[in-house]
Amino acid sequence: MLTERIKAIPLGYSNVLFQNKKYAVTRSNFNMGKSIKVYAEELGGNDFISFNFYITEKMEQLKPCEMAEVKVINFINNFLLLE
Repeated sequence: MLTERIKAIPLGYSNVLFQNKKYAVTRSNFNMGKSIKVYAEELGGNDFISFNFYITEKMEQLKPCEMAEVKVINFINNFLLLE
């Protein structure tokens, strides 16, 4: 489920709504899409979300960057992509 939600974030720059706040999100792919880096910054605020996601033949691994995993999972499961 996390994989589909992460891949729903467009490559490059986009805007999302999370907890009634707008975030600027950047998604970058590496290693032919097997490594994904996401950084989201609250616009007009000081919150941010940062994580790496790795896909191997045996497993998928979420690696939050200096924050609780539950915060990252909450963001992944609840952001709304803005057009």
